[in-house]
Order: sequence, then C-alpha cells, then structure tokens
Amino acid sequence: MNKDALSLYGITDRYWLNGRPLIHDVQLALEGGVTMIQLREKNLDEESFYREAIEIKELCKKFHVPFIINDNVELAKKVDADGIHVGQNDMAAQDVRAIIGPDKILGVSTQTVEEALLAQKMGADYLGVGAVFPTGSKDDCWVLSHDLCREICSAVTIPVVAIGGINLENISKLSGLGFSGISLISAIFGQNDIKSAAMKLKEEVSKII
Repeated sequence: MNKDALSLYGITDRYWLNGRPLIHDVQLALEGGVTMIQLREKNLDEESFYREAIEIKELCKKFHVPFIINDNVELAKKVDADGIHVGQNDMAAQDVRAIIGPDKILGVSTQTVEEALLAQKMGADYLGVGAVFPTGSKDDCWVLSHDLCREICSAVTIPVVAIGGINLENISKLSGLGFSGISLISAIFGQNDIKSAAMKLKEEVSKII
C-alpha cells in the first residue's frame, strides 16, 4: 500500500451528523485533504451499512483515496472495499487476510510490541496504535506512553498510525515517535467546519511525519 495514504486518516462516526447524511461530511473531509477513509458503523443494520458503504466507496474513488471498512470483513468483501481494519477482539488478522486475499489493505489495532509483531507476521499492512491521548470515542481504551509508541514503531517494518484523542492542540507532541500517519475521528467529523479542520490538521501532520 502507499504509505502516504495513511498520513491523515479519517474515521467516521455518525454521532455528530445531526440529521445530515454521512456522505455529506465525508465529502467535506476529503475536500479538506483527508488521505484515507475508514467507515466505522457499530449499530447500523446490514442493509443500510451496505448502501452507505457503496456510496462512500464511490466518493473515495473520485478523490483517489483508499476506502476501508471497520471490522465487517464480509461486507468489505461484498462491496469490494480497498481494505479492512480489525481490532484485537475482532477476527484474527491471518483469518482476515485469508478472506480478503493478498491485494487488499489490512489494518490491525495494537497496543503492545508483541501484538504489533504478531499482526505484522499475520499479514497486516499497517497498524493503528493508541490511544495516544485520552479519548471519549471508546470506553475500553487505555492511553499508551509515548515511549511505548516509539518502541512499537521501531519494532515493525510496516507503517504505524497514531489514534486516540488527537487534535490540533496536541498533535505536535507526536513528533519524533515514528508514526507514519494520524487517525482522527472527532477532530475532523466533530467540527463545525469539517473541511477547514481537515486542512489545518493536514498542515500540522506534514510537520511531524
């Protein structure tokens, strides 16, 4: 995969939609310079998820940005997404790779050096590591020390993306840790001006990776 596609990685969350269609906000994020989109839906029914995935996949294609689906491996295959992202409590990375084949992008969330090395061995193309700061988007996450983040980045040869509580005020603290990109949810999709927020974040990301 193209490592540069990970630099400003937007992860969707419909919490902030206020009645707008998700594709509206995704388009604004893409116009602002987001380089990868992950569609994350935990409570949407399968048919609605499918229709939404098809729409957003086509939009991402227009912007030449990879389209990733969170967790739902079968749906990712059904809509021919560019890839899939799984966590430690989802399907094992080697089983996901067997389903999606060698040409799709596989991302895996990790929080330890051991998990990172195993994910790489099982066929992951990139790792999501965090939370790097306190975050409200996941109830069960714990914040990793920046020393541990640096250790994980150094232990593997595949790209590593930071996630968790990142915003314009703290993003500079990630400089020098070895990350290839930044994953953001509320710092993009929770803002009143999504396009402007993405543009500002992209400028800051370029300073630290």
